[in-house]
Amino acid sequence: MADEIKTLNDLGEAASALPVVEEEVVTIERVAVRDNLGRAYATGKRKDAVARVWIKPGSGKVVVNGKEMISYFARPVLQMILRQPFTVAGVEGQFDVTATVKGGGLSGQAGAVKHGISKALQLYDPALRGALKVAGFLTRDSRVVERKKYGKAKARKSFQFSKR
Repeated sequence: MADEIKTLNDLGEAASALPVVEEEVVTIERVAVRDNLGRAYATGKRKDAVARVWIKPGSGKVVVNGKEMISYFARPVLQMILRQPFTVAGVEGQFDVTATVKGGGLSGQAGAVKHGISKALQLYDPALRGALKVAGFLTRDSRVVERKKYGKAKARKSFQFSKR
């Protein structure tokens, strides 16, 4: 190294003397993924619940495990959770949903169906991906119940302490 760089000005001059290499940016083109019946399929997960979700163009009918959404998820909060992906994407009442869900409780199942609907919407129409991703609907909520440890009453709760 004949020229030693001792100041910031020397560093700037040395950097400007280097050849500029242009990098080509590669963009991935997303394509719609549909089966031969025109449906998009996705799997959604939340806690211990796993939902298999199919969406197709329709009138907005949601069927979960063979029952209407209103009878399967009786609480209005759970129904609202299922409608959120359609509201964010701006396609309310445009898709029929068929879902089968196993495991967990009703809250986890509603979250799993919501995750599945979001993933299926972005597979059906890749243009909806941006809105769903910003809202956080494409990310699986990885929080699960902590396991019980030996010597403890529950996962972290201890038994009552007694000195004698």
